Amino acid sequence: MGFSEARFEETEGGEMKEKPYSNTMSLKYISMAKAEKLKSLILARIRVARLNLWVTRALSMLMLLGITMQLKSLGETVSSSRTPTSTFSYPLPPERVYENNGYLMVSSNGGLNQMRSGICDMVTVARFLNVTLIVPELDNTSFWNDYSQFADIFDVEYFIASLRDEVRILKELPPQQKEKVAESLFSMPPISWSNMTYYYNVILPRIQTNEVVHFQKTDARLANNGLPVEVQKLRCRVNYEALRFAPPIQALAEKIVRILRDKGPFLVLHLRYEMDMIAFSGCNEGCNEQEIDELTKMRYAYPWWKEKVIDSVQKRLAGLCPLTPEETALTLRALGIDHNIQVYIAAGDIYGGERRLATLRAAYPNLVKKETLLPSSELDPFRNHSNQMAALDYYAAVQSETFVPTNGGNMAKVVEGHRRYLGFKKTILLDRKAVVDLVDLYKAGSISWDKFSSEMKEAHADRMGNPAERLVIPGKPKEEDYFYTNPEECLASFDDPQLSNDDHQQDADADAEAEP
Repeated sequence: MGFSEARFEETEGGEMKEKPYSNTMSLKYISMAKAEKLKSLILARIRVARLNLWVTRALSMLMLLGITMQLKSLGETVSSSRTPTSTFSYPLPPERVYENNGYLMVSSNGGLNQMRSGICDMVTVARFLNVTLIVPELDNTSFWNDYSQFADIFDVEYFIASLRDEVRILKELPPQQKEKVAESLFSMPPISWSNMTYYYNVILPRIQTNEVVHFQKTDARLANNGLPVEVQKLRCRVNYEALRFAPPIQALAEKIVRILRDKGPFLVLHLRYEMDMIAFSGCNEGCNEQEIDELTKMRYAYPWWKEKVIDSVQKRLAGLCPLTPEETALTLRALGIDHNIQVYIAAGDIYGGERRLATLRAAYPNLVKKETLLPSSELDPFRNHSNQMAALDYYAAVQSETFVPTNGGNMAKVVEGHRRYLGFKKTILLDRKAVVDLVDLYKAGSISWDKFSSEMKEAHADRMGNPAERLVIPGKPKEEDYFYTNPEECLASFDDPQLSNDDHQQDADADAEAEP
């Protein structure tokens, strides 16, 4: 081979000996080696660069995919909660931007007004925990068997939009969280009458751990007192501004009020004398033996009602029974309520029907109900939904010139607070113990009508819904004043000149009312 032959030469002794390279060949060889080494180094660097480029591209693709999925989820979230601005005839508040700590689902329990106040509390809790609230689910398992959902009773679009500067509210969970809760959902009832410390220290960590938490109950889960003013004010804002009734209910409720006002001022009487109220309270004043037996059987038929044996007489004397229609008629007359005023009964079917209403109708012939003001066809869509029917009565009660509840239930409490918020509208808060004592004395002939009337007016002089401090009983939240009855943190100052003038006008109106 040429290269080998060039490398070796024969010596004089006939031996083969390596021939030394010439300088030219040596340099050429070294140059070639260096070139090969440089080429290898360049190729290695190119391969590393290409690998780095591939890794960078892969990571970028993963990041873009993650961002795309997040944007998709956010888009679905926003689209599920947001109504186009063009559908609103009012300016929307700017959205509050905050780092979302998780999602809160709630199942409201009780009747309309118990659920209403619970919803206000849950919105407030969600806002101060910086979580997203899912539109509350309403109670479909209560005694009244009403299967209405939130959007059937309240204007859900307005509810979401009007509170967007405080808290994010969605109609349903985003897809990813929906899949998660389908497998497992952390569900619990929050402790009743809790302060915000409980929600910060106990509930928030659970939401952060589980991402989604479900509250099984919402009634009375936030304390009446001892909460920051901003918490109390948000409860008011939700209750009195954000919770509008659904358009069909709102329209019909406004029509009821319009019909009433066309005929002059009207009084709304929240006459809690339906069969279930009388049966479960065990109060049978004025009932015959057959009715008492029927009411007792009803009470025993429901195992969840724990109180079975009830002394009706003693309970009534203690002021713990709803007033009867007959007692109510005497009380309104004694208080000087105008005989000709329209009296709208905000209630279901009165137990005993016209027989029990006869005395009240004789005293106030302009006695009406929604069923007598409206054609049957207009009420038919709502008739089998007790909460929707109650919403019609609630609106009328808030709008009336005078509101008189005959029992201290949830509607009586929440309407009282709403009327205070609207400027301390006249609300006669009957002292039932004083009423039954005076009624019994009058019916027994122990006192004259004039004495009966003057005593009744004196007993209620400071019970007209005027400004007052909320009663606080530490450690006994059930016995103190309910926040939604007197939300004083949200009300005008007691020394507001306009309120003082209104109070004087109310007193003057009361003095001017003719005694029957």
